[in-house]
Amino acid sequence: MKKPTHFKTITGQKLKLPIFFPDATRAVLKTLDSQDIKNTHTPGILVNTYHLHQRPSTSVIKSCKGIRNFMSWKGACISDSGGFQVMSIAKQNPKRNPITNRGVTFHPPGSKKVLFTPQKCIQIQLALKTDLMVVLDDFTPPGASKKTARETVERTILWAKKCKEEFKKLTTLHKPYLIAVVQGGDHLDLRKECTQRLVEIGFDGLGYGGWPLKKNGTFNYEVAETIKKHTPENYLLYGLGIGKPDEIAKLVQEGWHIFDCVLPTRDARHRRLYVYNASSINQIDLTNKKFFSYFTPTKEKYYRDHSPVSTACDCLLCKNYTRSYLHHLFKLKEVTAQRLATIHNLRFYSLLMQKLQNP
Repeated sequence: MKKPTHFKTITGQKLKLPIFFPDATRAVLKTLDSQDIKNTHTPGILVNTYHLHQRPSTSVIKSCKGIRNFMSWKGACISDSGGFQVMSIAKQNPKRNPITNRGVTFHPPGSKKVLFTPQKCIQIQLALKTDLMVVLDDFTPPGASKKTARETVERTILWAKKCKEEFKKLTTLHKPYLIAVVQGGDHLDLRKECTQRLVEIGFDGLGYGGWPLKKNGTFNYEVAETIKKHTPENYLLYGLGIGKPDEIAKLVQEGWHIFDCVLPTRDARHRRLYVYNASSINQIDLTNKKFFSYFTPTKEKYYRDHSPVSTACDCLLCKNYTRSYLHHLFKLKEVTAQRLATIHNLRFYSLLMQKLQNP
């Protein structure tokens, strides 16, 4: 069995692994358009199945013949399942949003109830025409007891089977990747069992599901190691919602391939930029434990700083504007500040992946 080296899209592109997808949850990266994303050398984006089904609706996406046409995006595109919303929405109010083996009933305020089944999850993602789809899973709550974690594992496996059956029924040629999600919380024996049972069903890869942080806030690499140890060599390994640059770098060393996260775009809007601790792109050294740091443009000392945010970056911001000007834009609360900062952080991540692809 050969290890995965490339990510193949249904449109014929062949992208080198590892790869990072920023979260364009509702088919948009806030403050940017699709051309901005392309110019950061970002090869692909992630969209959210649940939110797009709510708005603009699956029928609107179908009328455009897929999410790429809808947003004029030529790159790769993957979709998550809505599984995180099982945790972030449904489990916050289980009486209003009951979860059963059949699926999840979402009842958004001011909207009609929606029964989100594994079958529907697959149907929506096929309408999106993404390159990678994730099966519906039951997110194990952080700190869950063994009993609760066991329940989420059993439902995750049941839903995975239903998703796989629906996928096989509806697809023929040019199939996207189908990824299952490993749940079980901090219980490594459940993670192992969930991994093995999902492999028995058969998928193109497995995802690190659930909350990846320990109680002390550090990343739970033991779970990642457990999943990797019991996954076939030819499977893609996907870190859902991961993560920080140093976490990605370490997981790539351990054999993980795909990542998505809101961090680079959300942090940019909240005045947190990522910069390499290097004087040029060629001198970026990921073996250095402190290969990057954070830059806060609104600190008063930068008001008269006429240097670029980073000399180890070739983005629109760093090539054309100073720290002083970015400080000024943020102080004025101009959306241009958020746009330039987002472009910068996306370029930081695309450079990170390029360095990891070519160590």
